[in-house]
Amino acid sequence: MDTEKASVKKTAINYGLVLGGFLALLTVVLYAVSLESLTKWWLGIVIFLIALAVGIVSVAKSKSILGGFISFKQAFTSYFITIALGLFISVIVGILLFNFVDPEAAEVLKEQIVVMTESMMERFGAPQEEIDKAITKLEEEDSFGIGKQLQNYVFQLIFYSIFGLLVALIMKRKDKNQLPS
Repeated sequence: MDTEKASVKKTAINYGLVLGGFLALLTVVLYAVSLESLTKWWLGIVIFLIALAVGIVSVAKSKSILGGFISFKQAFTSYFITIALGLFISVIVGILLFNFVDPEAAEVLKEQIVVMTESMMERFGAPQEEIDKAITKLEEEDSFGIGKQLQNYVFQLIFYSIFGLLVALIMKRKDKNQLPS
């Protein structure tokens, strides 16, 4: 049984490395090809769907390793390890890229985010006073700083964990023939 548990964790780690590698590659390619694409709203949705899919595949593979039966805890653990590792690799790449390799790119992105935010708030009819407050806050914030990226990582983990709980609930399957321990 312990080898099965080790295999489940190894599988989750492998899927986390795959997810992290994909997200890192995506960031680097978009940085090289079109820096402004990193500010597009659809990118967050694509990343979310890919991460969710990889998390689900990790749980399904773990369930398969365990003979088609998986507890809620095992399912959530498999999902969480995959997501946590994948996002962490992506955050490390972002920290390295925007703080050490090309800090100027972070400033360009910040300017684009300010312009997009102002435009969006105007389209929604926000009062100018609110727009000015939001812009001032964005300009003062170091969106790509190490602390902010780590903080975003924690918030992403919480967000993804909510979906992980749902995935674990859906994927769990108890072996009726096994005695309770």
